[in-house]
Order: sequence, then C-alpha cells, then structure tokens
Amino acid sequence: MRPSISRIPARFARPHPSLLSLRSTAATFPKFKPHLQQSRWNSSSKSEKVPPIRGPSKPPTDGTNAQRDGYEAQSIVQQPLNLPTGVSDGSSVLAGATPLLGATLTTVIGLAVVFVGGVFYFEWYKANVIRKMEMAFEAGYDPALNLADHGIKTRASSRMQATDGVDWASDVRRDEQDVIDEIVHGMRHGHYILLMGSKGVGKTTMILDAMRRVEADGVAICEAHEDLEVFRLRLGKALNYEYNEDSQTGLFQRRDPREGGPRLDIERALNKLEKVALKMAAQRKKPLVLVINNCQLFDNAEETHQLLLQLQQKAESWAESHLITVVFRKIQNRMRVIPVRDLHGTASLSALRHLRQQHFGKAEDDSVLLEVLKIVGGRLSRMNSLAREDNIVDAANRMLNNEKGWILSLIGLIPDCDDDVMDEQKVAASSWTLLREFAKRFREKEAELKANAKPGEVVMEPEMPAISYYEVRQIMTRADFVDMLDHQNIINIDTDHMVRPDSMVVLRAAIEVVEEEGFDELLGGVKDRIDAIESLHRTRELTWKASDNEDTVRIMLQPYEKREADKEKEKEEKEKAGRRGWWPFT
Repeated sequence: MRPSISRIPARFARPHPSLLSLRSTAATFPKFKPHLQQSRWNSSSKSEKVPPIRGPSKPPTDGTNAQRDGYEAQSIVQQPLNLPTGVSDGSSVLAGATPLLGATLTTVIGLAVVFVGGVFYFEWYKANVIRKMEMAFEAGYDPALNLADHGIKTRASSRMQATDGVDWASDVRRDEQDVIDEIVHGMRHGHYILLMGSKGVGKTTMILDAMRRVEADGVAICEAHEDLEVFRLRLGKALNYEYNEDSQTGLFQRRDPREGGPRLDIERALNKLEKVALKMAAQRKKPLVLVINNCQLFDNAEETHQLLLQLQQKAESWAESHLITVVFRKIQNRMRVIPVRDLHGTASLSALRHLRQQHFGKAEDDSVLLEVLKIVGGRLSRMNSLAREDNIVDAANRMLNNEKGWILSLIGLIPDCDDDVMDEQKVAASSWTLLREFAKRFREKEAELKANAKPGEVVMEPEMPAISYYEVRQIMTRADFVDMLDHQNIINIDTDHMVRPDSMVVLRAAIEVVEEEGFDELLGGVKDRIDAIESLHRTRELTWKASDNEDTVRIMLQPYEKREADKEKEKEEKEKAGRRGWWPFT
C-alpha cells in the first residue's frame, strides 16, 4: 500500500542542494540547459556527487536503519547523456573544441582511411591481374583447346559405330609435327615462328595436337580479326586479362583507360604478359608460347600495319631474351619459316584409311581411296569431310563439281563480251592461260610416271606442278593478277617463290575445263575480243559535213610530241608579243 504524502520524509520533499547548483549553472550557460535536466552529471566530476534517487522497496529484515520512516532502495534512474560537438563522455580532451574543428578532424580521418584503402586496393588489384594471367598459362586452361576438345568429344559421342582408340594422327605423323612439338613444348626458343600454307593443310591441327600433349601448359592461342577492337577482346580472353574493365578504381582515375584505342590496350596486355613471363621463367626454366592464329584476317590498312609492327617488336625482344616464343605471320630476321603442304603418296593414303576407319569402324578398299585421292589430293580438311560420307566417291565428285562451278563464277570466259566487262575478262584470260599451263605440265608428269611404272604396280598421283614466279609473270603477261589469284585461293605462292595450284581439287577442276572441246578457240576468241575493244578505245573518228559551194577541207596529221612542242612555241611567242606591246623602252 502506497504511504500518504504526509508520511514522506522531508528530504524527499525538497530538492537536493546539488540540483540547485546545477540549476544555477544552467542559467549561466544556456547551451547546457538541455543536458542539465538529467538526474546525474558526468561521473568523472568529483567536485559534486549527486546521491541516487531512491524509491520504495521491501523493508530490510536485518533491523538496520530502522529509524527511517520511508523505504529506501538502491535503484538508480539514469538517462542517456547527449554532449555537444567535441565533448565525449568520460574524456575531456576535446571538451573545449569547436564544432568546426571536430568536423575538420572527422573529414581528415575519413579521407585518410579512404586513401589508405585505395592504396591497398591498387596493390591487391595489380597482384590479382598477374595471378589471373598466370592462370592463363597453367595446364588445362586454354579456351581454344577446350573448345576443340569439346567438338571432338561431341562428334565421338554422336557416332555409335566409331572405333575406340583409333588415333590416325599418331600413325600418320607429319614431318613438321616434331618441330611444332618442340616449339610448343618450349624446347626451341630464340626465334619467333611463321607457319605458312594453304587453308586446310593442318597448321592449326598440328598446334592443337602439340598443345593437347602438354594440356596447354605454358601455351596461349589467340584468333586474329580484321577489327582491332575484336582482336583486343580475343587477346584479353586468351591471356585472361580484362584491361582494367573489372577494376573499381574509378574514384582515383581521371581518364578512361580505353581512351587510347585498341593498340594501347594491346600494349598494356603485352606489358603484363612480359611481367608474367619474367616471374614464371625462374620456375618453368623454359619460355612461354603465344600463338596468333589466322593472321591473314588482318586487313591491309595503316592501323593494322602499326599493330603488326608493334607485335613484331615485342616478338623480337622476347625471342632475344628467351622469354616468350610467338607464332604468327610476319617475316623478319629472327623468324623461322615452316612451310606446310598437303600430304602426298602413302602418307595421304594412310591418313584417309584411318579417318575412314575412325568414322565407320571398318577398313575401306584401297582402290576406292586412291580414286578419292586422285580428286582431292592430300588436303586434310577435305579428307576429313569426305571420310564422314557414306559414298565417298560420289561425295568427292560433288566436291569437284562445286569447285569447278566456283572457279567459273570467278574467272569464267565470255566469248562476245561487252566493253563494260573487259577488265574482268582480262583477268579471266590471263588466269586460264596459267591454269592451262598447270594442266599441261601435270599431264606430262602423270604420263612419265605411268611409263616408268612396273607392270602391276600401283601408280600414285604426281605432286602438283610448280612454276617459278618469274615464269608465271611471263605466262600471264600481267604481273598484277598473280596476287589477286593468290588471295582468291586459286593459286598458292610459297616462300621459295614457287607458284602451285591451291589444291588438287582446283587443279582437277581446271583440267576438266581446259580439256573440254573448243577451249583453246574460246580462250583465243576472248583475247581477240579484248584486243578489238582496246583498239576501238584507241581509235578516234572525225566527221564533217560537206558544203554546197565546193569548199575544201585540209587535214594535217602530226605526232603528239611535235604538236605539243608547237603549242608551247606559239604560247611563248604570244607572251613576247604581249610584253613588247606595253613595255615603254622597246
């Protein structure tokens, strides 16, 4: 039961003297008023101590302090203390600080924390870039090899009749494969390598096969592209480099790192690659390998020339320091050229036999395979596509017809052509003159092999004929058309300046066209038509109308040089006459 007011002790009815002193202090300092309306001041102030406010509780049982009329307890009522800026509870260091100083200190401390954090982030990011690029040269990382292996596994799983364990590449091993293995495995260094050859002869296949043997350990392969922005992204994918696009340091950067263009980003990637190579050289004891594939896709532009020069300079310095071996298409003193050609003879027959067995699980008759090789030759890409067909001979004939139609669509002869297509027919006439010479030399070599063969001996197809570049210029009479045919994959020019048909299919298609009845007359007619059109373009006609008064017309034929000299002489005489007319001292 709550006691009545009359029975409350007098010391609870009037305020404590300490509270009166606090009230006077609050009146003197108005800014402290909200804070002095609390029941207790800072415990660190030892000049005045405010006794706790006691409330009713159970009466003591030990009989002590029995003279008290009310009930006292030790419960203390405390409220949070909000101090002004610069004053903290339990500390008098900043007790006299102004709000401006407190805000300044807070800003300085915050900026210092951000700066130190930014420095640590920069260091961590640089180390992380190096670590990610090292992963690009670890075993089993390369995306190009994984993509190629995935295609092989997909084709193998879709063929239910395929024979397991058939590896035709190990049985039919090219002579260049040993050199490629030594380059990719890091055993040959001090040079950067050029692989040259027609499309489909197996350059990329040999590189991927060498990478597969070491699980792409220390090797990265990048596909070229005519657009430098696309090549920049492909190089970054091969090297596992993001060109700072994944960085969160935009707060500390003034310029976008991509403002310099793709070549500047490629230079950054190559510099990072050089750091990685220096770091890994002590562990690996052999150089890294960077392969730039399909370099023929680079267009003939000034920007691309500068990029090739940039890559060439890096390849030169890396080859000299034995850090990185670069495999791409650019000739210079430290580059070793490795020409890659079609398979020939027993090597092509063995390769086609194993390909056929791999896809269908049974051996094919050699007579059928020889008939196919007579059409397509030893081009690996064409043999691989034909080996999947059920009727391989019909598929080879279809391929020959398609190749023949493609060649005729490019350089087909038009007997009575108009002057609008005269330039095109010049290219066609010169091209078929060269292809006729190829067909003639191939037939002569084929007849020679058959004449020298023993009775019952299987005669393999001869190699494709080769003509020197100098002779080709004389045969075509137009040297500017040779490079055009090379770009169209009709002929192939090797490093020894020898010109051959691009493939056996091209040669067989040309032989069929050349040996058709009336081809020589057609080619001669086109050449005569071109001469007639050019003669018409060089001929000038002069027409005049005769008058009724029997006037005469005088025509004077004069060489061009004499006529121009007479014009200059007449002009000089007029100038002299003009000066003589106004000169006062004449």
